[in-house]
Amino acid sequence: MKSLTFILISLIVLLQHPLWLGKGNWLKVQEMDREVIAARQVNLELRNRNVILEAEVNDLKQGYDAIEERARSELGMIKQDEILFQILESSN
Repeated sequence: MKSLTFILISLIVLLQHPLWLGKGNWLKVQEMDREVIAARQVNLELRNRNVILEAEVNDLKQGYDAIEERARSELGMIKQDEILFQILESSN
């Protein structure tokens, strides 16, 4: 009877070995699930950024308002016959 019990326990351990220590064990599966969730989050952020960039590109292609706004804000350009007033705040 002892030998039968030992054999059955040994079979159970042998059957459980791949689950706990094998190539596709449950710890690796959980780690991969976390990596997939993180990759999906990064993809979502990149997709949102791409939508914003696509809208900006379309705006630049279709109208001059966006080009003018960029020229004014980023390059400090002004229109011809336009007077620029710059207000400086004191450092006190």
